[in-house]
Amino acid sequence: MNRLIFALLAALTASYPAVAHEGHGQPQFGGVVAEAGVAQFEIVAGDGKVTVHATQHGAPLATAGASGRLTVLDGARKSEIELAPAGENRLAGAGRVPSGARLLLNVSLAGQKPLQARAVLR
Repeated sequence: MNRLIFALLAALTASYPAVAHEGHGQPQFGGVVAEAGVAQFEIVAGDGKVTVHATQHGAPLATAGASGRLTVLDGARKSEIELAPAGENRLAGAGRVPSGARLLLNVSLAGQKPLQARAVLR
């Protein structure tokens, strides 16, 4: 009987991470997802604006007191967009990000080590 209970608990525990991170890595706002350690950032660009949504294991990650910079590499052109807090778990800035550009995101959250993530805007 104990073996049966153990086997059932082991099976349930093994499937839990897949359920907990079902949306992990999937864009929620129409942008591109970039990972940085335990943080996940979705970069959404359009109409001369950039919004970065920050999450940690699917939960909103507070951006109060944070700062950031998005480096945009488009062929031989390089530009930088400064990012500032813009709500509970967002950073925002003004700038153009062309399709196909390579992105380097640097984010400093209050009281934490700086994070760096890379992505390509499709």
